Amino acid sequence: MRSPNVARVGGAALIVGALGFVAVFAYLAARFDYPAVLDGAAADVLPRLLATGDAGRRAWALYAFLPLIWIPAGVGAFHALRHVHEGAMRVAMHFAALSAVAMILGLARWPSIHWELAQAYAAAAAPERAVLASVFAGLNTYLGNYVGEFLGELSFSVFFLLSAGAMLHARSGFPRWLGLLGLFTAVFGLAGMFRNVTGAVDGVAEINNYLLPGWMIAFGIGLLRAGEHRWTGAARPPVPPEPGEGVRMEPALRVSSST
Repeated sequence: MRSPNVARVGGAALIVGALGFVAVFAYLAARFDYPAVLDGAAADVLPRLLATGDAGRRAWALYAFLPLIWIPAGVGAFHALRHVHEGAMRVAMHFAALSAVAMILGLARWPSIHWELAQAYAAAAAPERAVLASVFAGLNTYLGNYVGEFLGELSFSVFFLLSAGAMLHARSGFPRWLGLLGLFTAVFGLAGMFRNVTGAVDGVAEINNYLLPGWMIAFGIGLLRAGEHRWTGAARPPVPPEPGEGVRMEPALRVSSST
């Protein structure tokens, strides 16, 4: 696949992913009081999770796999910006992939482990419920706070930071405002991921919930347009010869043997 097509696929993944995140987030907010419910105890959260039914479980499953969009997004950004700073964009691509894995691990606990805990909790006696509540809290701390939220958000914020920095150094293809918006979003993301440590950044995290999908759509449009910009016009790269086709050389000068 040529680089322009790879960049376009990455851009489309960012746009579709942003719309998907907004849609699922809104559904879970209405049905499950997400994300405020994440701070609740097992006695409150697990029965409410089970009450969402099969539709709620499918929504969580979709939400869990949406972070896969970071993989084509990272590859697309790498191909669109590697001519600016290949080393930084290669690191950015790896952070995008790491973010996908970390966020999937964090979100997938809801339709899988937590769902099983909710079913067991509904039928358990008081002593068993105490054990299930401890498992629930431990999984939230490890998979939710540390892996999904902290590592996942750290990784895609670094991806944004490096990509935006490359945009600002690109001579063409990306407007300067897009790079500045990316830097702004990355800084907000890096600050907001400490919301589980201190309440001082709760406002930043709340703003980032709205800023992030807007930036993803803008970034996606930028990648869609970057491929077209780079490969059209006078600066088209040379087309390599077909296999087996040699380079024909015209004779430089033919000297007559007659005097």
